[in-house]
Order: sequence, then C-alpha cells, then structure tokens
Amino acid sequence: MATTVSIVEDNDQLRGTLARLINREEGFRCLSQFATAEAALEALPTEKPNVVLMDINLPGINGVECVRRLKQLAPATQVVMLTAYEDTENIFNALAAGANGYLLKRAPRAELLDALREVCAGGSPMTTHIARKVVQSFQKAGPSPQPTENLSAREQEVLDCLSHGFLYKEIAEKLGISYETVHTYIRRIYEKLQVRTRTEAVAKFLRR
Repeated sequence: MATTVSIVEDNDQLRGTLARLINREEGFRCLSQFATAEAALEALPTEKPNVVLMDINLPGINGVECVRRLKQLAPATQVVMLTAYEDTENIFNALAAGANGYLLKRAPRAELLDALREVCAGGSPMTTHIARKVVQSFQKAGPSPQPTENLSAREQEVLDCLSHGFLYKEIAEKLGISYETVHTYIRRIYEKLQVRTRTEAVAKFLRR
C-alpha cells in the first residue's frame, strides 16, 4: 500500500513540484494539496494521510499553530515541517507543537523522500543543533541514570549517527550495513530506551 502524503504550502509552484516528485516515486502517493492551514484543517482529519508536509510560514493560521490543531484532530498523522531556512525558534516551536521533523525546501529530491520514509518508520528528520535544543527542554526534568548503558556497541554507533542528524541511508553507508539493518537496530534502540521517536532517543543519548 502506498504511503499517502498531503501538502500544505502557499507557493503554488513549489506545491505542484512536490506533488509531482511524490507521485513519481514508487510507494508514494500525493493524496491532497492545500494553500492554507484553514483548508487543510477542514479536510485532513477526514482524509488521514500518513504524512503531511507543512510549510511553517503560512498566511492566516501559521504552520506551527496548524500542526498543533492537526495533532489534536488526527494524532496518528506524521507531520514534517517545510522551511526556507533553519529558523531555530520556529522549528523548535513546531516540534514542541507535535511536528515529527523538518526539511529545508531546497533539499534535494532524494533527501525529501528519505525524510518521508524516515518519519513513517518512527524517525524525526532534523539536524543536530535543533535536536540539542529539544534536548535542553528535556533536561529541565533532571538527569536520567545512564539510559544507554544497555545498548550494544553497534547500537550506540547507530544512535551516535542519529544524534548527528544522519538519515537512515547515510547511517547504512557510514557503517557498511543495509538500510533494513539500520531499521532493525533503531527498533531495538527504541525498545531498550523505552522511547517512540528519534528526538527522545537522541535526548537520552546526549544526556548520558
């Protein structure tokens, strides 16, 4: 079954380009497109796409507020924020509102598709400095007792790569293992650390 993707982006040209890229890739289907958050919030809770690509800077209701409302209406839908540049504060706010990761609009096609696959597999595509900002918010709860000590050496290598913002494909290339093996390691890491997302796993790793 194809992974369904909806796009919320006010730039008509970019929205159309993204839709074409998604529809050309085997295993993906662009389910719907919206120019405003208002239109998206009306339709997406019923459509229930697997992933939503959401522009941060939308007219009217902005992307951060849109993801906050959407997560209340369709909590199972994964959301990847689209941003023209790395505006740390806005990205962090979007993640805090429930977004699962973010992607620069200028990202190459392969990176876009990898990010979609990653978020569907439970990952959170983001760069290290954004992950560290998220970690700082976790640290307010106080230190945790050596959460990564039960991980194998290879699992710690994989987690280290995650903390540096590597995509699953890049981790596979760096460690000389298959894409599927990376997924297996990450599933084990999540189970051992008792987390559900890349952000939580990286937070525990950086606090070790």
